[in-house]
Amino acid sequence: MNGGDGGDVAAAPAGPPPPLEWKFSQVFGERTAGEEVQEVDIISAIEFDKTGDHLATGDRGGRVVLFERTDTKEHIGSRRELERMDYPVSRHPEFRYKTEFQSHEPEFDYLKSLEIEEKINKIRWCQSPNGALFLLSTNDKTIKFWKVQEKKVKKLSDMTIDPPRAVGNGSVASSSVSSSPKQCLANGGNADRSFNCLSNDLSFPPGGISSLRLPVVVTSNETSLVARCRRVYAHAHDYHINSISNNSDGETFISADDLRINLWNLEISNQSFNIVDVKPTNMEDLTEVITSAEFHPTHCNTLAYSSSKGSIRLIDLRQSALCDSHSKLFEEQEAPGSRSFFTEIIASISDIKFSKDGRYILSRDYMTLKLWDINMDSGPVSTFQVHEYLRPKLCDLYENDSIFDKFECCLSGDGLRVATGSYSNLFRVFGCAAGTTEATTLEASKNPMRRQVQTPSRPSRSLSSSITRVVRRGSESPGVDANGNSFDFTTKLLHLAWHPTENSIACAAANSLYMYYA
Repeated sequence: MNGGDGGDVAAAPAGPPPPLEWKFSQVFGERTAGEEVQEVDIISAIEFDKTGDHLATGDRGGRVVLFERTDTKEHIGSRRELERMDYPVSRHPEFRYKTEFQSHEPEFDYLKSLEIEEKINKIRWCQSPNGALFLLSTNDKTIKFWKVQEKKVKKLSDMTIDPPRAVGNGSVASSSVSSSPKQCLANGGNADRSFNCLSNDLSFPPGGISSLRLPVVVTSNETSLVARCRRVYAHAHDYHINSISNNSDGETFISADDLRINLWNLEISNQSFNIVDVKPTNMEDLTEVITSAEFHPTHCNTLAYSSSKGSIRLIDLRQSALCDSHSKLFEEQEAPGSRSFFTEIIASISDIKFSKDGRYILSRDYMTLKLWDINMDSGPVSTFQVHEYLRPKLCDLYENDSIFDKFECCLSGDGLRVATGSYSNLFRVFGCAAGTTEATTLEASKNPMRRQVQTPSRPSRSLSSSITRVVRRGSESPGVDANGNSFDFTTKLLHLAWHPTENSIACAAANSLYMYYA
């Protein structure tokens, strides 16, 4: 290698990473043309585990479906070991159906005369100490802790005892069995009328029993996956649960509803501690509700929760038992003169996610994605415009309730990109590294680049309080995309997840699970 080559290699990391080219990988539950989607089959939650080897989805019918990765199993050793040995890993992540189970059933609260849907709101993977899979799933009211494990199949087989061989297991030796063929009838009766089996005398017939058929349980080499509910965490929320999040200590988790956040121990299902309570004494004074909550990925004492007013609060569990006072508040001041009837509705944050290293928080409101640095509470470091083209249509979206749709967001494992869903089964991927202009619009179909914006968008920069903030826009034509297709507000991509270690995204379009890689 000459000096020029070495200089090129050293200079490469300085520039922003090139935009990713996304390709279709797999689809599960693909609909045929004209096929009507059943309400219970619509996917309502997606989650990768920490290794990225398993993927779980929940649906409105209360089912949890598990998928497992297959492209790394044909090689011995973990992916990390293969990379350490410079093994050429050229294949993209591939998954297959593993198992499914019914997590929740519809219930009825007789005290409040309220139907409780079976719909799965959130799924979170837990640590797996012994090879079994553990996960939490929740509907509006009840959280369940599941263990999914492979068990060897036990089968019943009829075993006929052969009289000459059967000795010592409760039968009699062949020498004591009469050889007369007339003694035993075909139906097991006895031709010797001197022995009456209906009498009170329960002694064995003279000469013993010629043959005895016993069912025997045999453990085969086949295995089957068994899902077992280990614990049920119930009766702790008066309002609908919108979030659950595991702590990095592996022992506790939080659950959040509109007004409260509770802390649980995984081993204790009949007791939880209320750590945040925003319910006012008089409900008429209620101005905001909790919309999402998540633990810090490495600091077990820190968690963040978002509100319907567009703010994010960081709290420290070491400060006090009831953490109503926050340690940091992240919110963006609205521009003067921009307030309207819809301002608070579109400012409501529907989802927050910590980056893998815990340095950043990604938030999604109706119009934008925002990236926050937890060390800087003066405002977001980047803002990505997702639905700016919908601003003229807010009245229509309010009338048909679309303005209340809750879109999720996710970050890549390396923290260089963020993604979120939109309407017409579209989702958007933005680069968040310094200097990048990456803003990709993809469709949840077998041809994800079909609706790709032809001209790359340019970031507009604004200086505010000496901090450069990036505003990146996706396709913003009002009502139509770059190819002139009108947007369909009935098909929305609300749920998606980014693989923890690779550039692979799983997203839900109605009852179909699409997977892409780059």
